[in-house]
Amino acid sequence: MRYLAIDLGDKRTGLAVGDDLTGIVTPREVLSIPRLPAPDRLLDAIAARIDEFGPDELVLGLPLNMDGSEGPQAKAVREFGAALAERSGLEVRYQDERLTSAEAEWTLAGSGRTHGQKKALRDALAAAAILRDYLDATTG
Repeated sequence: MRYLAIDLGDKRTGLAVGDDLTGIVTPREVLSIPRLPAPDRLLDAIAARIDEFGPDELVLGLPLNMDGSEGPQAKAVREFGAALAERSGLEVRYQDERLTSAEAEWTLAGSGRTHGQKKALRDALAAAAILRDYLDATTG
């Protein structure tokens, strides 16, 4: 099964692709499209990437609180996920995204990239971490 992972942000959204056969996950890009006030523009951009990458399912990072509970951000992500599922016709799975941004930061820390270069990659790396965690949890 092929997946498109999405690290949904207020200003930037990271994308990564991967599959459960090989277990290979690749950060793809960061969409610099604000989610609010008009989520349709971001939905359009993600729909275009779905057409391009051809995933079977979508994996959306779910921002849980450190105690595992869901707050307002998680609710907003679930609402966006429902709109994305309706728009794409694909199943949307949710994966705990706690510490994925920190993992992306650690990956970039010793990379020698400039601040701007790191910023451009961070969200795609976070999406890749979300998908790796999802594949680890579902394929054991």
